[in-house]
Amino acid sequence: MSEPEANREPSAQYSHYLRRLRRNNFTILLTRLFVLIAFLGLWEWAATMEWVNPMLTSKPSAIVRSFADLLSQNGILNHTWITAKETIISMVISMALGTVIAILFWWSTFTARVLDPYVVVLNALPKVALGPIFYIWLGDRLSIYGMAIAISIIVTIIYIESGFREISKSKLKLMESFGATRWQMLTMVLLPASIPNFIATLKVNVGLTLVGVIMGEFLSAKAGLGFLITYGGQVFQMDLVMVSISLLALLSIILYGVVSIIGKYLLKKYHFE
Repeated sequence: MSEPEANREPSAQYSHYLRRLRRNNFTILLTRLFVLIAFLGLWEWAATMEWVNPMLTSKPSAIVRSFADLLSQNGILNHTWITAKETIISMVISMALGTVIAILFWWSTFTARVLDPYVVVLNALPKVALGPIFYIWLGDRLSIYGMAIAISIIVTIIYIESGFREISKSKLKLMESFGATRWQMLTMVLLPASIPNFIATLKVNVGLTLVGVIMGEFLSAKAGLGFLITYGGQVFQMDLVMVSISLLALLSIILYGVVSIIGKYLLKKYHFE
């Protein structure tokens, strides 16, 4: 009786390939850490030797001390949470609205042809110019959400609508020939097949929404990392600015990681080809 397929040992060539792959990944990780440590070390050294002005550039050791002081005051985490909350809410709203509008464009060719030029113009418009309008219309807090959604929703519409167009037309024609309604084609083919596109759009929106939130906080906020960056610049506290930027980078990494994990789960559960 032959050995079950699952209990077979991998071949020597495949084992060698896996070892080489793991070694390569480990080397890449070590190189990334080396680049980061070298950059921070050079920065610290240049500021300590006063090759650069520490008052203008700060330095890693001062940033760590400033972070510890802010952490003990229990204020920095609250500011970080406010920015994170604004980003997550804005992402959810822009994804939901953008998906609905993209579906509307797919559903009605007439609507798509009428509104396409407006989408192109809105995409090209610098959204920061809308900041004063959002502030007057929505107030100081809601204008932050308005700015973030304005930046990410147009990209969401364009990406998801492009994904709809890439779905194989032969599959839709086949469903149509069997008498499927447009709603059935949408729910049974188009949306499941667009999950990779949704995940890609969500990853793009992490950065775009964060930019929108920070721009909104620059203009009108009384709390959040954008507020701290503006305040630190005004009172010339570069340590506070650098701590806020570092936390912003960390927040973007965490959000991107969460989106990647959700994406892997959805692709595994709802794989559609």
